[in-house]
Amino acid sequence: MIEAIHVENFKALKSIDLTELPPLAVFVGKNGVGKTSLFRIFSFLKSCLSQNIRVALQHEGGFNGFKDVITRGVDESESIVIQLKFYLTIAGKKRLVTYHLEIGLDSRKPVVRREILRYKRASRGGAPFHFIDFRQGRGGAVSNEEDFSKPDIELTREEQAVDPDVLAISSLGQLKRFKAAKAFRELIENWHISDFHINEARGKKNQELGTHLSRSGDNLPSVALHMKEEHPDTFEMVLQKVRDRVPGISDIEAKTSEDGSLLIRYADKAFQDPFFDFNVSDGTIKMFAYLLLLHDPKPHKVLCVEEPENQLYPELMTILAEEFQEYASKGGQVFVSTHSPQFLNAIPLESLFLIEKSQGVSRIMPFTADPLVRGQIEAGDKAGYLWEQGVFEGFSRRAGG
Repeated sequence: MIEAIHVENFKALKSIDLTELPPLAVFVGKNGVGKTSLFRIFSFLKSCLSQNIRVALQHEGGFNGFKDVITRGVDESESIVIQLKFYLTIAGKKRLVTYHLEIGLDSRKPVVRREILRYKRASRGGAPFHFIDFRQGRGGAVSNEEDFSKPDIELTREEQAVDPDVLAISSLGQLKRFKAAKAFRELIENWHISDFHINEARGKKNQELGTHLSRSGDNLPSVALHMKEEHPDTFEMVLQKVRDRVPGISDIEAKTSEDGSLLIRYADKAFQDPFFDFNVSDGTIKMFAYLLLLHDPKPHKVLCVEEPENQLYPELMTILAEEFQEYASKGGQVFVSTHSPQFLNAIPLESLFLIEKSQGVSRIMPFTADPLVRGQIEAGDKAGYLWEQGVFEGFSRRAGG
């Protein structure tokens, strides 16, 4: 679970600190305040890991890469900084691990200026030990970090070299002897950033091993078929939830067509024959996809979803909020951005964060930081109602910002 996020000079996020993050964190703010920038951090790190920082910067900033990703107004000699604190189980004990990444330019080329993975070896006291410490492609990595019988100075530190635009955890994380690096790499590889597109989910699809829903949802039929065949009880539970939430729907199945491709068919009690997804509402398809995602038999450790309310009926948002809370209660961590009052109304105070923007720079604050908002919610008012009534005007001033 991610405990804290610190970011400097990434798009609209000039300097943010999120600490004591809950299992479910919901972010609300007006259009253009930086919600997408926050969620792009996860996509960016995943791209850095699977490719390299040059490619990841081009994904985020286009042709100009670094120049369009670093916060506007910040000198290009500065670094983009991303730091995560997260809990990992190492040698049978849960430990707070810090991953620190600095990206900058060297001779106009993007490089990893500094990359550190550290945690405290001692159960009490002592400074965090750097198990990985790299500068521009060169550094050291401890290979026997779990040998707690040895003092820090006797640990085996291997000198390693990688390309200066490649993350050290990308290569070291593939080797079993670097335990923390391997665990962190797996955490990043496993987190899911949902960018569901209805048009990509509809229609004929090639059959594939659909164990997890893709980012865009374009493998929805394969995921439905896989869950029905391999986890029939879970699929029936998902199907029953769709029946309870969408009037008329009685059955959903992934059907193989004559050419070998897959389609999803929906059955309605009012009609004798089932129909394909072209004749089904966007909201029905999206609710089905979210339920498959949230009841994945092998759930993602970190799940990011932007504005799940798009294409969904307002009355379904309370139910969807409860589904996200259930997912988080089972050990996953969920980050959601929303404008939906109905969704906000169903979220507990400690999970709510406001994003504001001033002079092109975003700020992120927990609802608990504003005594007025906190007091009204604790007195029984709903967050969504307060959002609609404009109570959040003046939030920064009241929060001491």
